[in-house]
Amino acid sequence: MSVQAEWIAVDWGTSRLRAWAMADGAVIAQAHSDQGMCCLQPDAFEGALLALIEGWLTGGTTDVVACGMVGARQGWMEAPYVAAPCPALPEQLVQVPCKDVRLRVFLVPGLKQVQPADVMRGEETQMAGFLSQNKSWDGVICLPGTHTKWAHVSADEVVSFRSFMTGEMFKLLTQQSVLRHSVGAGWNAEAFQAGLDMTLSRPESLASELFSIRAGDLLLGTSPDVATARLSGLLLGAELAASRPYWLGQQIAVIGESSLAGVYAEALKTQGAWVEVVDADAMTRAGLQAARAQVS
Repeated sequence: MSVQAEWIAVDWGTSRLRAWAMADGAVIAQAHSDQGMCCLQPDAFEGALLALIEGWLTGGTTDVVACGMVGARQGWMEAPYVAAPCPALPEQLVQVPCKDVRLRVFLVPGLKQVQPADVMRGEETQMAGFLSQNKSWDGVICLPGTHTKWAHVSADEVVSFRSFMTGEMFKLLTQQSVLRHSVGAGWNAEAFQAGLDMTLSRPESLASELFSIRAGDLLLGTSPDVATARLSGLLLGAELAASRPYWLGQQIAVIGESSLAGVYAEALKTQGAWVEVVDADAMTRAGLQAARAQVS
């Protein structure tokens, strides 16, 4: 089947490249590769993109709108951060010079916050997608991931945001710390809730509670599924305790992959929060659609 894209939406992260062929606001084809920003030199980006999307190009020029780490300093071309408070979708995209005349590539800038220092790339596009479908929405948007973002949104602007390394900490602790000997596959809802409750009420106990996971394995034979769930609960509880000024008393949208977003949503609901869960891929495409509308 021949695919002729009206335009192409791209989410180009550190480790993955994903693209969607778009026509009449709908996805008509999609493709992905492992050619993320981390494994490419600046002069290799165009070739990596063409290898994925060349079959979608028409005889004329096709617009490509990309978000994520492709616009980082180490990426294809730097799309400088825009300082918050600001719209989730910056007014000016960055155009990349291309050798192939069939391509017209635009990068979505990330957002920065000077005090306290913070940055994001890619999440701003997901927020822009959500706000494009929820006009005049005020509240807090949570974007779970390796570096989870919490953003206060009001009057169609990102007022402020904070990042939490919870996802990366979980990976490091389960793969490189002493806890790697105690965790494993599986899940235990009761252990997760106990860990969550502990650090939500006493976040200062996190470091000690983490080691108790190893001790519980050695002395009590705690099963790997219980250990893993408790670790997840302890880390998320500490994050929710620190981010409480953002979410307490606010309406909250959690934008993410369904299983992880669901964990965040259920944890917030135990605290009486009103939460809706939104698919991350759909919001990425919606944000890129909004960005494409800005291209003249």
